[in-house]
Amino acid sequence: MYKYKDFIHLIVISCLSFLLMSCAPPAYTVRSDTTSAPRLPSVTLYFYPTKGQSKAQQDRDRYECYQWAKKQTGYDPNQKQLAPHQRIEVQSATPPGSDTAAGAITGAVIGSMLSPRHDHGHSMVFGAITGAMLGAASEQAKHQQAEQIQRHYDAKDAQRYARLERQASDYRRAMSACLEGRGYTVR
Repeated sequence: MYKYKDFIHLIVISCLSFLLMSCAPPAYTVRSDTTSAPRLPSVTLYFYPTKGQSKAQQDRDRYECYQWAKKQTGYDPNQKQLAPHQRIEVQSATPPGSDTAAGAITGAVIGSMLSPRHDHGHSMVFGAITGAMLGAASEQAKHQQAEQIQRHYDAKDAQRYARLERQASDYRRAMSACLEGRGYTVR
């Protein structure tokens, strides 16, 4: 049978194990990726005078149409709508295998504390294997959580870019309509 002293050792080891596990860093880190810049929507329009408008008249019409299209669509191509070099990337905070190793060590310690005196390390091996399996499961869960968060950020970026593309398309249409109404051919 277990002695009172062995039981106290088991409780102390268990408390220390849980204390160490609670000090672990978060399962993922979020960092800004400045290497890939998304292509911003193009709003380039080419317009040609069809009624002999002067250069000054063309500049004035272009500016007035720009103001009108901006007011109609809420899109200003001169303002940065999306920081072009910012992308969120979620990465695992712990190196691969660290949870498995920590689980194996903790399991071996607890297994050795629970083993009877005549056991020659079988409980320690069993504890190490069980701890390693639990650590691997924990690591897999952290990896899946990081992937899920990454998918969420990617979806938000895609929605934001789609909204900008829609606004830019509406701006091009509004600008074209205004310029065509003032006697220009737009391409």
